[in-house]
Amino acid sequence: MRHIKASERLTEKKVEKKLHAEKKSASQDEDKPKEPKYGPMPTLPNQRLWTRGMMVGGALIVLMFTSGKGREVTIAKQAETVQHKGQHVHCSDDYTKELQQYAGCVPEQCGRVITDGLVSTKEAKDMLQLAKKGMALGGSDGGATILDLHSGALSKGTAFVNVYSLQPNLLTPQDYKLYKTVRTKIHHSVAHHFGVAADLLHLTHPTFFSRLTDIEAKSPNDEYWHPHVDKETYEAFHYTSLLYLNDFGEDFKGGRFVFVDQDHTNRTVEPKRGRVSMFTSGSENLHYVEKVSSGERYALTVSFTCNIEAAIKDPATPK
Repeated sequence: MRHIKASERLTEKKVEKKLHAEKKSASQDEDKPKEPKYGPMPTLPNQRLWTRGMMVGGALIVLMFTSGKGREVTIAKQAETVQHKGQHVHCSDDYTKELQQYAGCVPEQCGRVITDGLVSTKEAKDMLQLAKKGMALGGSDGGATILDLHSGALSKGTAFVNVYSLQPNLLTPQDYKLYKTVRTKIHHSVAHHFGVAADLLHLTHPTFFSRLTDIEAKSPNDEYWHPHVDKETYEAFHYTSLLYLNDFGEDFKGGRFVFVDQDHTNRTVEPKRGRVSMFTSGSENLHYVEKVSSGERYALTVSFTCNIEAAIKDPATPK
């Protein structure tokens, strides 16, 4: 009996000690400041957008394309040349409330188009050199470096700086002309393929260069591989386009662009220098970029809206 009573007293002490520890832990948790949902507050306008772009859709990341139940189809291989290769997809409900507000511009027929030859090889090479020139002034500590020539935002370390503050005369008049020429070609191609009058379509933010590598992510900005929907991340988006500046399989491995479709099929695009991919920005085009396993992947994202209030101008020579 003595042994049983001693055990009971010992048990009671353990329970009291556990309850005290739980109350103390709960009190400490209440005193801790809550961390921001999307990480540190941005110091430049587009940092918030980019961070949210990396975070939105993270919960979707593994179910389909790691389960082994889906299949993969390559839409465009790096080794082939494609001319206006398109695929129609059923439009999501993302645009319903905007059909009257932006009549004749908001997507009524949704899909994706891949084309080679719209941007010449020389133009793509020159755009690559332009991107490298700007990124040489910064660079992310993680795997994704961003350069936005419209706002000046440049990844540096784990934050953003203004590239024009670092070097006001970074771009030459020839650089500005090249950028506008390439952007205009893409603008008119998007308008043509989706049946929109070019003057109803406006360049919007963020429009930026990206460099993706296999370096371990140091911040949410570096986690470029999460599936996401552009229009959920950036409400003003209606059409998204990408210009690839170097080659999958030659300059880098991994880094393919993947559409995650509702028929349990992943449809991939292999980047190729000068290749342009265009697609409607709603949830009908859920997508992600594979992790780069080696090398450096360069691309230019060019974004379009039907909302003139969200329009941005081309970067221009400072006066």
